[in-house]
Amino acid sequence: VAMKVVAALLVSLALTSALPAFEEIKAPTEGKKWALLIAGSNTWGNYRHQADIYHSYQIMKAGGLADENIIVFHYDDIANNSENPKKGTIINNPTGSDVYAGVPKDYTGAEVTADNFLAALAGDKTAVKGGSGKVLATGPNDHVFVYYADHGGAGILGMPEGQSFLYGKDIVATLKKKAAAGGFKQMTFYIEACESGSIFSGTLPANLKIYATTASNPSESSWGCYCPGMAQPPPEGYNTCLGDLYSVAWMENTDAKGRMETLEKQYTLVKQRVSQNGTFQEGSHVMQYGETDFDTEDLDVFIGDTSNPNFVVSDEKIGTVDNRDAELLWMGLSHPEMLKEELAFRATLDVRMGALAALAGEKAHDVMTTVKEGVVEDWDCYKANIDAYTATCSPLRNYGMKHAKTLANLCNEGVSPAAVQAKLEQIC
Repeated sequence: VAMKVVAALLVSLALTSALPAFEEIKAPTEGKKWALLIAGSNTWGNYRHQADIYHSYQIMKAGGLADENIIVFHYDDIANNSENPKKGTIINNPTGSDVYAGVPKDYTGAEVTADNFLAALAGDKTAVKGGSGKVLATGPNDHVFVYYADHGGAGILGMPEGQSFLYGKDIVATLKKKAAAGGFKQMTFYIEACESGSIFSGTLPANLKIYATTASNPSESSWGCYCPGMAQPPPEGYNTCLGDLYSVAWMENTDAKGRMETLEKQYTLVKQRVSQNGTFQEGSHVMQYGETDFDTEDLDVFIGDTSNPNFVVSDEKIGTVDNRDAELLWMGLSHPEMLKEELAFRATLDVRMGALAALAGEKAHDVMTTVKEGVVEDWDCYKANIDAYTATCSPLRNYGMKHAKTLANLCNEGVSPAAVQAKLEQIC
């Protein structure tokens, strides 16, 4: 009997040792929600971009995200601007409340740069220069929401005056690295900009757990709204547009619906509103990119529960203006000399770009009007052309970003940066 007991004990010990120790069995860690919000513009004439970003911050806060998990890039030059009829406050809707209150000043002024944004996106605290130092210090169980608002062009997004552009290639490369490092569980990325589809079209893989939507397809403008003299104008005293159509569409939808909608449902409703009910008259094609398999997720997975049953999205037609021309409204109302200079600048730039396009011979028209899938094969060539134009002629400014496709397509047609530089020296 004793031998049987010993044998039974030995078997029991063997089975027990084959199992992991109890303390080694760990429940999955519940992830956090993070948001990275950036307005790439400055000046009062671009009021709407920072207003968009401030509104998005209020949505994140209403959803329960902690300030330590919300990173905000904004030049911060409009709340107390001399042209602001209500100093210290910003509105994003004609009847809306202040969206500026409480917004963190993580990266402001000259700290709003492409390099700092990419470092924050990557989660690389050592690479940021200035600012709060906050980055997306995220892990494999976290959900991330990224939102950008400003001007754009083929494969590029704007930064404040005097700063280099943010390039689509660099954004996607950073996203790939972060995904490979297990930097998030799922990410959503919303972009408000002209030609914003070119950032992800043909470049963002469908297996990174990243879902993206853009205000426009790769070759069209996005639209400003709540503008003076248009349907649903701003309150008296405001001489600039309060918002951007795609941005106010997704945010007002979020304000009204919150967790009651999926990403796909929001995309469908925003797409309809931004298309001006399918007419595309003063509207654009909202696009989806990346991994759309999880667009059945509820919005609150990324931005918390923000539903407000008292908020109603207006079904009144909304007046809009091409985002490249929104500044002209402001100049025309309050700064006629600036308007005169800007129109002259645009006319000169148009002529110069036509002269550059002629380097492509019979393909000159296509070079000026088309956007290649993926934008350009040689990004170094593209960057060199933009840098050369900036150094030899002038910055492209917001309007000139529409011609960036010309500089990209010259590379695609085999025209060397040296040939472009030589031509620039003739015409500038």
